[in-house]
Amino acid sequence: MGQKKQRLLEARRHQSLTDGAQMPSTMEPCLGPPATLGPQRSIYFSSPKSHSAQLGSEFFDQPAVPLARAFLGQVLVRRLDDGTELRGRIVETEAYLGPEDAAAHSRGGRQTPRNRGMFMKPGTLYVYIIYGMYFCMNVSSRGDGACVLLRALEPLGGLETMRQLRSTLRKGAAGRALRDRELCSGPSKLCQAMAIDKSFDQRDLAKDEAVWLERSPPGSREPAVVAAARVGIGQAGEWAQKPLRFYVQGSPWVSVVDRAAEQNSQACSDKAF
Repeated sequence: MGQKKQRLLEARRHQSLTDGAQMPSTMEPCLGPPATLGPQRSIYFSSPKSHSAQLGSEFFDQPAVPLARAFLGQVLVRRLDDGTELRGRIVETEAYLGPEDAAAHSRGGRQTPRNRGMFMKPGTLYVYIIYGMYFCMNVSSRGDGACVLLRALEPLGGLETMRQLRSTLRKGAAGRALRDRELCSGPSKLCQAMAIDKSFDQRDLAKDEAVWLERSPPGSREPAVVAAARVGIGQAGEWAQKPLRFYVQGSPWVSVVDRAAEQNSQACSDKAF
């Protein structure tokens, strides 16, 4: 009986060890499955700027005229060094078609260090200085030497900062506070209000951390667009009269209103119906 009892105890001990291979040990914690399945994104690989509404390179990859129209209603965003964001809805643009366009800086195919941005990939900024003190901002489009000039914005955010920037940089009328509609109603005013200078030349608007473009807010109504002659290019011959300036009809933020062009646009709309 002693031997039989010993064999029975050994059999039970062996059974306990075998079952234990399928059970967590009482000496080790049971970690269990992770709380969330699937790959997790580490905060160390997250971009400090994540804008779901930001427009990418594909938006800019179109000819100058459709791009100039597509810009209308989109939102230009500028982030300052202190984190302040300035925002403005684009309400006026001009298209420059490249070497064939007598009003373009790339007319005749000329390429210089100054206008290099016009020949870079779509979405590249071309910022140049006029009168030795003011800046204008363009965005390259599809086609060598073609681009779109941003002429006016409707201020949406950071208006007081815009006002301070404009007051610091503008000449004359220093004692008068600027009205909202005066902040960005012109290409150089726009650059002053958004703190855009020559250092932004040749930057990529689709990838830059300090300036980018966002699509118009969901539910925004598509604007009525007026096509008119461009401004300040009287020496460009027949090109001076081509309707390559586009603006949102009825917007009080537009720099120059062309009543004749608006009447013509209305007449064309009436004929369409």
